[in-house]
Amino acid sequence: MTDIREQLKMRPVTPQYLDQFNDLLGYVFQVTAKEVSESGYEEGELERAKRPVLEEADVFGWFNGEDLVSQLAIYPCKVNIHGREFEMAGLTGVGTYPEYAGHGLMHDLISTALEHMRSRRQWISYLYPYSIPFYRKKGWEIMSDHLTFDVRDIQLPKQQNLPGHVERMDIDAEDVIRTYDRFALLNHGAMIRNQLNWDEYWRWENEEERTAAVFYDENDEPQGFLLYWIANEIFHIKEMVYITQEARIALWNFVSAHFSMVEHVRGNIYKNEPLHFLLDDGDIKQTIKPYFMARIVDVEQFLRAYPFAAVGQPLHFIVSDPMAPWNVGTFGITWDDAGQVHVERDQHPGLPVRVDIQTLTTMLMSYRRPSYLSLIERLDADRAAVKNLEQIIPMEEPYFSDYF
Repeated sequence: MTDIREQLKMRPVTPQYLDQFNDLLGYVFQVTAKEVSESGYEEGELERAKRPVLEEADVFGWFNGEDLVSQLAIYPCKVNIHGREFEMAGLTGVGTYPEYAGHGLMHDLISTALEHMRSRRQWISYLYPYSIPFYRKKGWEIMSDHLTFDVRDIQLPKQQNLPGHVERMDIDAEDVIRTYDRFALLNHGAMIRNQLNWDEYWRWENEEERTAAVFYDENDEPQGFLLYWIANEIFHIKEMVYITQEARIALWNFVSAHFSMVEHVRGNIYKNEPLHFLLDDGDIKQTIKPYFMARIVDVEQFLRAYPFAAVGQPLHFIVSDPMAPWNVGTFGITWDDAGQVHVERDQHPGLPVRVDIQTLTTMLMSYRRPSYLSLIERLDADRAAVKNLEQIIPMEEPYFSDYF
């Protein structure tokens, strides 16, 4: 029997295959023509909107002749990791037609993608998983949570007097973009969105139904914004961003001003923002689920660039990685007298820490602390090593955001 792989060839997916790229996405993610129409796209418009993905992203696929049967896309992104900007590879558009499943096509595509990310100096990758177990086997790990809330109208915070004002405007207004850019540079884990990222942020939603509300302080400087829509007596918050607590209060003042129009306020929030604690009536409904996953693409280079919180004792990570052989081995970490970190392959200074790539990623992204990872036996290190890790890894948890 002929191996189906003998009929296939892996190569970049160029814009000439745009229709096939969209067809495979639609099939895998079950996007119907009705859903496309409800998102505000006219016939052919979505295909044209997706063209920049094939022009700006790196897309690889398996072809049977001229037929695209399996694919993935790597978005060029930038993220803030503990105050330092990193090039990030956003993995998305992953899919294979079912008749070609079970032949290791995606395994090889991901392997190729990791090599490509490394060549582009994208030392870390994010993705939104359709299957957490699948991506864990490939080296990704959970790095953020998706929190949703439901606040009844009678639970909305009371209006507070403060200087400044809120203005409603288009979602792509300059002050919305500018405020988000400032916010992203202040919050660990946040994407520094380019135009492609913003386009994908709104891809499957009808922009005409969305509105931005921007808070300006007494000096007329934008300090926060709200992206929202109202439907069926529900105030939906897609994203609330604020740089100051004054902006947070002002934006909730704006939401509360809709008291007579809505029965519920529903939206998203990030993990380290205890909404229930901030409300007078904190008996609200909140749900939490795993959201984005991340993986370090190149351990040595990521550690060289990583903004450690303090100078620590010398240590070495003994790393395993199921997909990236260049990450397998020992990485010695020391600091010089000026506090500059040094990372050397196959060096064994100080305290040993044995860890897989998944655990190393979630720990350095500060989603889970070293002491907890040691407790659940995901981290193999003695007490002194764990204490050292607690001191040198920043505490700030990642900011939740819609990336793709």
